[in-house]
Amino acid sequence: MFTCLVCRSLCLEATQLQAIDLAHRHGFDSVEARADELASLSVDQLQRLLADMEAKGLRFGLAGMPIDLRRDEQRFTEGLRKLPEFARVLQRCSVARLGSSIVPAHDELAYGENFRQHVERIRAVAQILGDHGIRFGMEYCATPSLRIGKHHEFIHSLPQLRELIAAIGAPNLGLVLDSWHWWMSGSPSDELAALRREEIVSLDLDDAPAGVPQKLLGDRHRELPGTTGVIDLERFVGTIRQLGYDGPVRAEPFEFPSLGLTADEICRLARQSLRSVLS
Repeated sequence: MFTCLVCRSLCLEATQLQAIDLAHRHGFDSVEARADELASLSVDQLQRLLADMEAKGLRFGLAGMPIDLRRDEQRFTEGLRKLPEFARVLQRCSVARLGSSIVPAHDELAYGENFRQHVERIRAVAQILGDHGIRFGMEYCATPSLRIGKHHEFIHSLPQLRELIAAIGAPNLGLVLDSWHWWMSGSPSDELAALRREEIVSLDLDDAPAGVPQKLLGDRHRELPGTTGVIDLERFVGTIRQLGYDGPVRAEPFEFPSLGLTADEICRLARQSLRSVLS
């Protein structure tokens, strides 16, 4: 496993160049690729960026989804038209992993209709990414507050997500596993242990605030991994390590208590927490 800096997961605003600089200064092994920014660079600019990363001992660990999968058909169709360009630049940057999450509820679409729409859209996206050597990982979101007030619940557990992946049938589809959602869902260790190494595209680590019941926690009210011990990260990481997973790992505490901290301080703490848990 290797560490990856994803600034948005730390509630940090950063350009691609700023993220690369932060990752280098604080000893991350890799950094998130921003497909939209990379696609806007000229060939010479992109070559200089990649040469600079190589000199700093950095690589791209993963990319976020550069188009909107979730809203109306017109917006999705427009994004799908742009996706091959994004995929080409990610391939030129040796980015082999991309991730996105599944919204666990919908105001209009019932489960079956939403499931069919996800199959259709994700299959189209996966085909384009697969043509460029990119694995597409999807994440289930189990936080109960994400489903409260919505008319129709949707995928929010590992078995449900694996069912969706099986229905799509694309060979480059896999999982983004998050310790927070594993803990929120009550998923047993043997559910993780039953996975195959090749199913896992990327890994997110976080902890939960001490002394707060699960049902009262918002999705972004997290802590840096290993700082409270509420989530059994030794069991979570240990199980995934036994599977032979060797991909990127990011810290995703979102709005952890960071008031008054600079971007450098936040990145330093994130890197330290990841190293501590992974060791």
